[in-house]
Amino acid sequence: MKRAAWLIALAALLVAFPLASGEYYVNLTSQILIFAIFAASVNLLLGYGGLPTLGHAAYLGVAAYLSALVHLKLGFGSWIAAPVALLGTTLMACAFGLIALRAAGLGFLMLTLALSQVLWGTAYRWVSMTDGDNGLRGLVRPAPLGINLDDATAFYYFALAVAAFSIWMMARFVSSPFGAALKGTRDQPRRMSALGHDVWMIRWVTFVYAGFWGAVSGLLFVYYHKYIHPISLSLTNSAEGLLAVVAGGSGTLAGPIVGAAIVMLLKNWVSAYIERWNMLLGFVFVVIVIFMPDGVVPGVRRLIARVKAARGKAR
Repeated sequence: MKRAAWLIALAALLVAFPLASGEYYVNLTSQILIFAIFAASVNLLLGYGGLPTLGHAAYLGVAAYLSALVHLKLGFGSWIAAPVALLGTTLMACAFGLIALRAAGLGFLMLTLALSQVLWGTAYRWVSMTDGDNGLRGLVRPAPLGINLDDATAFYYFALAVAAFSIWMMARFVSSPFGAALKGTRDQPRRMSALGHDVWMIRWVTFVYAGFWGAVSGLLFVYYHKYIHPISLSLTNSAEGLLAVVAGGSGTLAGPIVGAAIVMLLKNWVSAYIERWNMLLGFVFVVIVIFMPDGVVPGVRRLIARVKAARGKAR
């Protein structure tokens, strides 16, 4: 009941947020929602599967590029471009999973990084298709049910609905029996194998599922910016997603959301006042690791538990 009350209060706050804030903060929150989906998809691999990745930006970037190319080169609308982008990116995740899951730990990390860098270099060099360093321009936002998403508030509600559905689906995934098996492969892969579970297949399905939601964040990304550049496939983008998960708390549902808010606020809001915001981001991350090694969400939960215990002793 208490958790339901908190969720209802949070939902009411998010719905009412555009009514009490300006366009700048509405747009900033839209970016946080997009990045929260991306970070949550990284968390499926890192937090629940024990698979650190530095190549997850590949799915965001490829989905964005596919959507833009189908629209600009072939002339199809969003109702065709979006499914094609999601399907193409998911099939790519299927193929990449076959390669990356040949190793675990550091080997998996390096393979995902290598695959992502191949795509990043291709986006830069294939100028006839991607316009190289200039990026693809002239994109438009979709109009679902005839609703014009060019307005900041309309797009915010669209991003909020997609983010809520995405995170709910990922929450269902990790709380299912399959999610329990996934956590088992993270903690005791040999024991899970001895019990008859196909560890490789569990990880591969999770890899593909995470790639799909990374693609969803890529669609929202290109809809928001109406522009796509090879930097969306870069190591920096992947590292920011990984940093958000670690800072917020890996293996938790709220952790990637909190981490996404921290990263995006420092990147978009603080950078307007501080030129070297990357240094501040590094400092904040170091402070979090020192005082809350498990991340902000587990750290706050532990602090609340200590306060309650101290109050109980005082009484």
